Amino acid sequence: MTTPRDAVDEFLAHARVERGLSDNTVAAYRRDLRDYVAFLEQRGISDVQEVTAVEVSEFVREGSQSKARSSVARSLVSVRNLHAFAHQEGFSTTDPAEAISPPKQPSRLPKALSVDEVARLLAAPDRDDVVGLRDAALLELLYATGARVGEVCRLDLDDVTGVLRDPDAGLRLLGKGSKERVVPLGTYARDALDAYLVRARPAFAERATLADHALFLNLRGRRLSRQSAWAIMQEAAARAGITEPVSPHSLRHSFATHLLTGGADLRVVQELLGHSSVATTQIYTLVTVEQLRQVHRLAHPRARGE
Repeated sequence: MTTPRDAVDEFLAHARVERGLSDNTVAAYRRDLRDYVAFLEQRGISDVQEVTAVEVSEFVREGSQSKARSSVARSLVSVRNLHAFAHQEGFSTTDPAEAISPPKQPSRLPKALSVDEVARLLAAPDRDDVVGLRDAALLELLYATGARVGEVCRLDLDDVTGVLRDPDAGLRLLGKGSKERVVPLGTYARDALDAYLVRARPAFAERATLADHALFLNLRGRRLSRQSAWAIMQEAAARAGITEPVSPHSLRHSFATHLLTGGADLRVVQELLGHSSVATTQIYTLVTVEQLRQVHRLAHPRARGE
């Protein structure tokens, strides 16, 4: 007979010595399994062999009532690892946790800025300054195309010069899995890019020790990094008086949400975002539905039961 407490001790020793897991990981296992052992002992289970899927499911259900879903999911991982180990070591003839799934994580709706917030954000950079011209072009491009920040930072000068000469041409972006898509630019982004290329980029390029063909350059004349793009976004948000957490990806979310709110077809938005599946794009329809609910709740005289 192996008690649940003894099984846990053996498992933790195995995790630390044989698997070489970190002290923090072992400590996390210990915390989760301490609760699990207490749960089993309260039910009079003195042998790990006696544990069935019913007890594991009940442990998960009870945890779901008082803990965050992420915490319950982590605890279940610990329990599943324990029982897999006990089964492998012969402490138990079955693995009662093998088929138990963690609680489904709630869908997190992407954070989109309002149209007014985007307008204030795009107006924030000082366009009388070379840095401001660059920042304005970057932000306008992100919002106009819905591009990922990495896609924009990877753009070279040659990727846009031809596009700016042809008002009907779209910008080619290389997305995940090297999947290429073409997106329209729009007047505001074109004007901002043209101003940056004519009035600002040469000043950045002069500071480079070697020629860099990147579209967006930093103060050393080298390719702008995603981290720098994030910092540009933070500064613009602060100047625009936006207090909610934002990132360059916020403009991608806003791009999609505003298109759908304006009546764009879901399949078109999918192509513009470069999503391989329309199911990924559908999360933005949840955003717009939630916005409609909020407007209805606030504006309709009988929406709140008052």
